Amino acid sequence: MEDSKNKGCFAGLPKETLDAVMQEIMAVPEITILGIGNVVLQDEGFGVRMAEHMEEKYRFPHSVQIIDGGTLGMELLRFVTGTRKLLVIDSINGGEKPGTLFRFENEAVMEHFQDKLSVHEVGIQDVLALLKVTGKEIPEVVVLGAQPYAVEAGVRLTREMADLIPTMEEQVLQELGRWGVEAEEKTVQLQSIYTRVAEEARK
Repeated sequence: MEDSKNKGCFAGLPKETLDAVMQEIMAVPEITILGIGNVVLQDEGFGVRMAEHMEEKYRFPHSVQIIDGGTLGMELLRFVTGTRKLLVIDSINGGEKPGTLFRFENEAVMEHFQDKLSVHEVGIQDVLALLKVTGKEIPEVVVLGAQPYAVEAGVRLTREMADLIPTMEEQVLQELGRWGVEAEEKTVQLQSIYTRVAEEARK
């Protein structure tokens, strides 16, 4: 006789119910905040540092996930397939004055990546293109970024790039608000990423 204690918490559930439960557990949140970039090349890591900052400072509903995409390419598929709204934060070489802020939306996003304005080769354009041809296109995509000041070897943002964090934070919150998301600032915080990065940049 099989020991019921070994069946686990899903023992006795109909297969249809179990499948629904597993789909819910494995479901990708509706909204994804994706920070991308290379954190060992100074300002090229801006997107990742912003994602870290937002996760540390704010509490988001379960419908929102924050992903450190680093320099991942097609591996990003498993994190964004199924999400309905994608907000990418990046360091962008748009040929403008350092510190210039950029915003691309939907169709302009693919043009942005096809023109290789991104400082790093993250492969996000391939991910978006594959999702489109397979019928799993993300309905809303927004890219926010800033022209870097320096991309030399180093794990710290430049002081000037670090000073852009509060401005970019406001832009991120505005985009999320447009999508109906209200972020809750944590009442008890560790020293913020912005403060640490800014202080380190001034050393």
